[in-house]
Amino acid sequence: MKNSTVPQCIVLETERLYLSELSPAVYNYLFTTCSDEEITAYLGLKSKAELAEEKNKFKLGLTTYFHSFRNFRILEKATNTVLGRCGYHTWIVSHNRAEVGYALLDDSYKQKGYMTEALGPILAYGFEEMGLRRIEALAADYNTPSIKLLNRYGFQFEGVVREHYVVNGVNEDSVLYSIIRPEYDQLKSSWNLQFLIRQPEQV
Repeated sequence: MKNSTVPQCIVLETERLYLSELSPAVYNYLFTTCSDEEITAYLGLKSKAELAEEKNKFKLGLTTYFHSFRNFRILEKATNTVLGRCGYHTWIVSHNRAEVGYALLDDSYKQKGYMTEALGPILAYGFEEMGLRRIEALAADYNTPSIKLLNRYGFQFEGVVREHYVVNGVNEDSVLYSIIRPEYDQLKSSWNLQFLIRQPEQV
């Protein structure tokens, strides 16, 4: 997937990870130019069902005049394995706010600190490069690891969003957390973030 038409992307580099930008331009390139095999490998998809879901999301439209997104692939440096994604799937540009989301693709990648290592740079990038004023996060109330991660980075609990997500055909409540720019400015030095923003590269 290396040629002159490939979109350029930002890469955030941490001790163990590369966080490779998945912008609307990159998604457009993937789904209009690349083969199913290339898309599957690039996104780290595990099945034909996951591929079909990604294709459907692209077909239905991931951006509108109202919102956009900025996700990042999480790659392990040592193996170049796609571990998961972390980024902003609901970016309301005109209001300087976005919802952060994150997921690892396999249980074997969990409990190794990967998401803790990834989320800090993603938050810093959101506030300092994307100009966000507010970052929101939603989780199931029983998702203890996710809530601990949000607490680790200073997110504040705001309330319960009732019957918010459909899980196995059932509408479940979500708990809403947020962090705003002044809180980030106060807390960021305690996070001890160590990462580099590498200049745009070809995907």
